Amino acid sequence: MKQDIVILFDLDGTLIDSTDAIIESFYHSFKELNFKFKGDTDDIKNEIGYPLDIMYETLGVPKEKVWDFVDSYKQYYRKISQKKTYLLPNATQTIKLASSFARLGIVTTKTTAYTIPLLENFGIYEYFETIIGRQEVKNPKPHPEPILKALDQLDQKPNQNIYMIGDTKLDLIAASKAGINSVGVLCGYGNYNDLVQYSNNIVTDSLEAVKLIQKCYF
Repeated sequence: MKQDIVILFDLDGTLIDSTDAIIESFYHSFKELNFKFKGDTDDIKNEIGYPLDIMYETLGVPKEKVWDFVDSYKQYYRKISQKKTYLLPNATQTIKLASSFARLGIVTTKTTAYTIPLLENFGIYEYFETIIGRQEVKNPKPHPEPILKALDQLDQKPNQNIYMIGDTKLDLIAASKAGINSVGVLCGYGNYNDLVQYSNNIVTDSLEAVKLIQKCYF
C-alpha cells in the first residue's frame, strides 16, 4: 500500500517557520542596496511562497534590479537560515506518521541548496525520496511543473492517491493543475478564505492533514 500513496509537502509555513530569517534577509538587502522600502513587514509576509524575484518586484524593486536584491538576500540568508528557522509544532510527528504509510517528497520555491541543509539539521532529510526546489524547475508554483517533476522522480503518474499539503493557494492551485489531491493547512501564510477556494480539505496543520489522508485508507 505504501508504494501507492504519495504525500508531497510544501516547506515554509507547512513544516518549518523561517519567517524571521526571510524578513531579516529582505531588510538586509534593502539596506545594502540603498532601497527605500515603502511597505512593512506584513507586506513581505504576504508574498512568502512566491519566488524571490517575484517577491522583490511586487514589493517595489524595479524589475531590472531584482536579481541584485536576490543575490544580496541569498548571501545573507545563507548565514542566518539555520539559526533562525524552526520546525513547526508537530512537524516531526507529522513526517514520521506520513512515512509509515506513504512515500514522501518536498515541493518548495526555496532552493534545494538551502532546503537540504535545513532538513539535515532537523534530522528529517532521510524521510524524503525527492526534493524539488526553485532551481530544479523553469516554472515555480502555482505552475504544476514542480509537482510533476517530483512525481517523475518517484516514477508516478498523477492519480487520486497523491496529495499535496501546503499553506498557500499556490500549493493548492499547483496540485489542481497537476491532477492530484490537496490539503490546505492554516499554520502558515495563507488564510482560510483564500485556501477554501482551491481545496475542499482545509485543516489546522500538517499533522491533521496527514491524519485526514490516513483515514482514507486505514
